Amino acid sequence: MKKLEYLVIHCTATPAGREVTSSDIRHWHCDPPPKGNGWNQVGYTDIYHVNGGVERMVANNEDENVDPWEITNGVGGKNSICRHIVYAGGMTADNLRPFDSRNYMQKAAMARDVLAFHKKSPAVKIVGHHYFDPLKACPSFDVALWLMQIGIKQTL
Repeated sequence: MKKLEYLVIHCTATPAGREVTSSDIRHWHCDPPPKGNGWNQVGYTDIYHVNGGVERMVANNEDENVDPWEITNGVGGKNSICRHIVYAGGMTADNLRPFDSRNYMQKAAMARDVLAFHKKSPAVKIVGHHYFDPLKACPSFDVALWLMQIGIKQTL
């Protein structure tokens, strides 16, 4: 068990408006290659669906530690100190470019949950996937700017 240091926000890198199911993600992440990544666990704790619903993919006890059974595979080499969330989308409708495709319902649900998370765990840094890998566009929006817009001030 390690201390939780980061809440990492991801996108599914799928076309704007296209729903992604937890089953889709489980196949992408856990099926053996070449169809999947062959991981033993999905990459995210929660998924924010196009309709604004939030689905828990991996149980956790909501404390400030990452127990072995809570580890998800969102950022190689950092997963033991991270919790990962994802929204369905992140690309333009034609799937050619990264794009903040979060709709109002996804933004509202994510803001509600991230604000509650931050209130409970203010020392945990909230970042986008690209924080760890600047070559990635994920989550296709400026997390630091969005955090300021919803009233969270943090220094990294």
